[in-house]
Amino acid sequence: MIRVLSWNIQNGKGVDGEVSLKRIADVINAMGTPDVISLQEVSRGLALPGCAGKPDQVAELSALFPDYETIFGVAVDSGASGGGGRWQFGNALLTRLPVLSRLCHILPRPAERGIRHMTRQATEVTVASASGPLRIVNTHLEYHSLAQSLAQGDRLRDLQREALEERSDPPEVRPDGPYCAVPRPVDALLCGDFNMTLGSEEYRRLLAPLAGAETPFEDAWRIVHPGRDHDPTCGIFDRVQWPQGPHCRDFFFVAGDCARRLRALEIDTATAASDHQPLMLSLAD
Repeated sequence: MIRVLSWNIQNGKGVDGEVSLKRIADVINAMGTPDVISLQEVSRGLALPGCAGKPDQVAELSALFPDYETIFGVAVDSGASGGGGRWQFGNALLTRLPVLSRLCHILPRPAERGIRHMTRQATEVTVASASGPLRIVNTHLEYHSLAQSLAQGDRLRDLQREALEERSDPPEVRPDGPYCAVPRPVDALLCGDFNMTLGSEEYRRLLAPLAGAETPFEDAWRIVHPGRDHDPTCGIFDRVQWPQGPHCRDFFFVAGDCARRLRALEIDTATAASDHQPLMLSLAD
């Protein structure tokens, strides 16, 4: 069984205002032993409310999970003005499965006047498993702009389209060097904080048919729990940021053979270690 956890950890800031990656790690370990941990909102060198100094959270996570390889997908890399120093913000993926390849995708950010928005990113990692290569994409989409969210969802669909096209029209490869064979399987998990709600325009568009795949992605929750409402992934405890109350905006989407191999998907709705809840998916290997 392959277990993958996804969680927007809000830089480790709990609903109590305390920043603690140790608490985040404790919650993850209590849920089981994931093979891959996909986290959103991780930083290094960034001043965080409720936290002394400017911690390197990538190094802290690596120390908390020493048996995992840590891959940091940088979305924002800034040399702060006023002598504040360089800082980074993005998504972290930790894996104890062997890494076959990794790609960093900066997502589209079409201009939109008068709103807050930031650069968004997706980390694409292919790992080795007993069933063959598995591609995992960890992402965090824009919250404030529908146009940007739609464009970013389209780019995620493009990643799957590229994998489908590469399967039907494989490239010429060389034994070694930059033209060597790099696996990019169609079997994939897409996870993260999508900042979209069930049935929204962004949700429908992400799951719409794609050339080469009648259903490029499927909502894993609906496969594992048919007819059951999604458990909420945010707004349970933090009613300041989420005055609408409990709802779902964090998902696992599956592609290729992963839909058939799904065995479980659970959400920890009891922890207040972040404003979001962690999700754990289990896949037959």
